[in-house]
Amino acid sequence: MGFHQRSLANRTTHEGNVTTFFFLEFNNIYNLLLLTLVLIIYIVTICGNFLIIMLVYYSKTLHSPMYFFLSQLSISDILLTTDVSPNMLNIVLHERTSISYFGCITQLYVFGITEGFECFLLTVMSYDRYLAICSPLHYTSIMKQTLCTQLVLASWIFSCSMVLISTLEICQLDFCGPNVIDYLFCDFNALVGLSCSDTSIVQMEVILLCVPGLIFPFLLIVVSYTYIVLTILKISSFSGRLKSFSTCSSHLTVVFLFYGTLAAAYMIPKEGQSQTISKIMSLLYTVFTPFVNPFIYSLRNKEIKDSLKMLYINKRFFIQNLW
Repeated sequence: MGFHQRSLANRTTHEGNVTTFFFLEFNNIYNLLLLTLVLIIYIVTICGNFLIIMLVYYSKTLHSPMYFFLSQLSISDILLTTDVSPNMLNIVLHERTSISYFGCITQLYVFGITEGFECFLLTVMSYDRYLAICSPLHYTSIMKQTLCTQLVLASWIFSCSMVLISTLEICQLDFCGPNVIDYLFCDFNALVGLSCSDTSIVQMEVILLCVPGLIFPFLLIVVSYTYIVLTILKISSFSGRLKSFSTCSSHLTVVFLFYGTLAAAYMIPKEGQSQTISKIMSLLYTVFTPFVNPFIYSLRNKEIKDSLKMLYINKRFFIQNLW
């Protein structure tokens, strides 16, 4: 650590508690490329997800449980990328980027909520696909608007509650030494690693919370798709099997992408891995995933593409009449 970093690391209050964290700037070689890439992805992510929300809200053909859940996924993606991307851009633009202690905790909390909510929502969406394929006759009687709303609210409540537990524990830690975060945002590992307190209890609590918040939802998704695959294999015609699988292929792709990027970022051993690689890996699940989700659901979905065409035709007709 150089003199400049040491001076930043020693900035504490008179009580010895850190009130400001500083982000270590990215490698200058990649600054322009990273700035352009994150900015473009951020703009496209916001526009793409807002477009999904608008289409689901205004198009009557998209008033179904699957698209209601999709609009909630878009809301979560907007919150996640807005929580992380502007801070990343600030780090790239400025050599010294700081964030207050409470700002860092808030960013960590919002990040945890959105990631936790997406875990629960993907599980709810897998249940929706299970009912649609394995029990189509009872689908409309079970997946009513009331139940859909309750499932989404429960997902938000569970996510907020579990993340609040770990966040409150982090707030009990003392930060009296280094305050330079060599990362692109206030991640749990990066923040806890700066604490001068015993963090074993906090780390154990987070691991335990991952069971109901991450592992259990993943297992439910696996069980749901096991039944879905078994049901699809029982369909006699190939076209029928293909049509049934196409209704859940987009969701399955998002599940693999979400859990795959999380596993790559947190489960791959860090030994021998440069910090630059770690930062790039963090871009996958914080920036890249929210960016590609609208494309995964729209490019292969006929109903969404038809709604987009109708929106374009109506807009063109409105402009022509206006002039």
